[in-house]
Amino acid sequence: MRVIAGSLKGRKLDTPKWEGIRPTSDKLRETLFNVVAQRVPDARVLDAYAGTGAIGIEALSRGAARVTFVDDDLRSMKLVERNLARCGVSDRYVIIRARLGGETPAKLLGSPVGSFDLAVLDPPYDEQDLTASIATIEPLVAPRGLLVLEHARKRSSPESVGKLSRTRVVNSGDSALSFYEL
Repeated sequence: MRVIAGSLKGRKLDTPKWEGIRPTSDKLRETLFNVVAQRVPDARVLDAYAGTGAIGIEALSRGAARVTFVDDDLRSMKLVERNLARCGVSDRYVIIRARLGGETPAKLLGSPVGSFDLAVLDPPYDEQDLTASIATIEPLVAPRGLLVLEHARKRSSPESVGKLSRTRVVNSGDSALSFYEL
């Protein structure tokens, strides 16, 4: 796994050595960033269910102002830290260990409502309630912001959640990216 473009292009990222984590493939990350390219420079980005941190690191490489990485697995948090260090990133990010779902997002993340220009959620593909995952983050999406949900292609994503409406779905292999806007 590597950083695809930007100032950190070509940097190799560590991958997990345990089961239960499915890193976003280079191909799917490239697809994602081709779609959101114009939104990334100077953006405030949320990498939720961060896993390896590859999505957030890619955003930093492409000029994001700040990235918030969130995951509830301590091993993942340590992996994100290693990958950031490996890339020489020492600022413009925060790492939060938290379980998403059910809690007030602003309180959970210590972020005010409307904090993120781009929020990318990559919950486990067997996540039972995609709507709840999106609803947890919906209040944190800034006006004119974008939320992207990565999910299994065979599972449909909700058409809308709160004030967010699905505007596009991109399929790639066994995965899909659903794009939501306010």
